[in-house]
Amino acid sequence: MNNPIGVLLLNLGTPDNCSVTAVAKYLNQFLSDPRVIELPAILRWLLVKFIIVPFRSAKSAHAYREIWQADGSPLLINSELLRTVLAEKLNSDDNKNYIVTLGMRYGKPDINTALRQLEKLAVEKIIVIPLFPQYSSAATGSALEQVLQIIAKFKVIPEIAVITAYFQNADFIQALTNSIQPYITSDFEYLLMSYHGLPERQMLHSGCYKTQCLQTSNLVAKSLNLAESAWGYSFQSRLGRLPWIRPYTDEVLIELRQRGIKNLVICCPSFVVDCLETLEEIGMRALQQWQVLGGQTLTLVPCLNAQPSWVNALEAMVLKASP
Repeated sequence: MNNPIGVLLLNLGTPDNCSVTAVAKYLNQFLSDPRVIELPAILRWLLVKFIIVPFRSAKSAHAYREIWQADGSPLLINSELLRTVLAEKLNSDDNKNYIVTLGMRYGKPDINTALRQLEKLAVEKIIVIPLFPQYSSAATGSALEQVLQIIAKFKVIPEIAVITAYFQNADFIQALTNSIQPYITSDFEYLLMSYHGLPERQMLHSGCYKTQCLQTSNLVAKSLNLAESAWGYSFQSRLGRLPWIRPYTDEVLIELRQRGIKNLVICCPSFVVDCLETLEEIGMRALQQWQVLGGQTLTLVPCLNAQPSWVNALEAMVLKASP
């Protein structure tokens, strides 16, 4: 049998636990990335060290405690489950030998550990899959930059294949469709697809992130056979006072209530595993806002996580990139 093929799944990351200290450490690493906060190094250092982290850590730690599971961080649990199930799927044929690893851009398990594992196993090729369907410099670009920096230090550099920006991949769209379809019931009124936001200034480095989000939304709506009046898209998770790409999710909720929408379904197609932004920001805070606004139901569609159709989609991407 030939040398194994490595598959590296990349995700953003998570604190080690939900204590204020652990969250502060995570935020410090995350926000110190020049691709995340695009300021001169000294200004970014001052902003992160003396303003954002001291004032945000306790609030973020509280949010993490709201969604923390007995086994730990939902993002890590869901990412690890996806890794395990994908590995089983890829190796179901005895003639195949894939080693699937998981690396977080911030926190643990880190990208270096995941890649060094593949190096020790002398993989002949590494297929890199950022778990970010739409490309952005802050997420995809930052993670891939670190991957390439680490691989450049290998004693023997394997062949590299990167699967990125699969925002319109037919299997990905079908997996999203399968996950949303059960929520399009008789009392369904509106589907909102909420994506992670970006500062407007970062759009210069992230290509067509907003366009990619809209294309994903259009394809999903078409696949679900939704009328134009029955769906929309928005952007969440903004930080600070600078303008972020619009429309903002919290403002769209107000507009939907003004239109008389009472029963709302929300999915988050820029997240493939459930995490703080889906479970707490949408599942709790957006739900509370919706109830205050007088809405009746807000139903959060779970992320793809390790759903069979999503695992099948990833398997197809890997096999297409394999020798």
